[in-house]
Amino acid sequence: MSGTRSPFPKAQATDPGPRSALIVAHGQPSRPGPPEQALARLAVEVQERVPGWTIRSATMAAPGALEAALADLPDGATIYPLFMSKGWFVSHALRARLGTRDLVLTDPLGLDPALPDLGAQAIMAEAMRRNWPIGEVRVVLAAHGSGRSDKAAEAAYRFRDQLAAIIECHSIDVGFVEQAPSIAEAATDMGRTALCLPLFACDGDHVQDDIPSALESAGFMGHLMPVIGHHPSVPELIAASLRDTLHQRNAA
Repeated sequence: MSGTRSPFPKAQATDPGPRSALIVAHGQPSRPGPPEQALARLAVEVQERVPGWTIRSATMAAPGALEAALADLPDGATIYPLFMSKGWFVSHALRARLGTRDLVLTDPLGLDPALPDLGAQAIMAEAMRRNWPIGEVRVVLAAHGSGRSDKAAEAAYRFRDQLAAIIECHSIDVGFVEQAPSIAEAATDMGRTALCLPLFACDGDHVQDDIPSALESAGFMGHLMPVIGHHPSVPELIAASLRDTLHQRNAA
């Protein structure tokens, strides 16, 4: 998040760029409509937190949606990737579709330094609801992983380490959909005081189908939590990132 700012207004020598942003998510190729609608609702929530901005949204999976949204963006606008890492989709697929436009690409949601705090809040709140001492809670972080790049796994393990520095659970393990160790392996023999937190930005087929199936095969007896991207403070995280990006551009 941003550091301490001077109470004295700084003379604006250069144009800070337009207060316009596009939130981009992967979406669901098999069912592009619902993710598009969910992302649009998130954009409205972010819009409410950045008065004076224009916030748009588009998924990469909905045919023509990203290109249509880009056509309405002014040069210098901000692109916010609603992804969990700077993996192949952000570093290659998204950049390729942005083309040579003068656009500012921020870090994705999963690399926001404040996100582990939200994860810790969610885990502690769930443990309190169930009257579980936090020191007895075993956590499995269900992440996507990738066969194309190490970035997805690196982001998941970084999140785990940051989470472990905030809350003292019995254990925090990571399992992946697309690489080893699998979610089933990570979730085996965890007992009843266990929580599974999906490290996903959106609630797609992996979250609705693959993760529950993996937990079932592991005999998981704990509780599957909502994805980290659905934490109620995520819209403010995105808004803060947009404000900080504009501030840094103006200060450069």
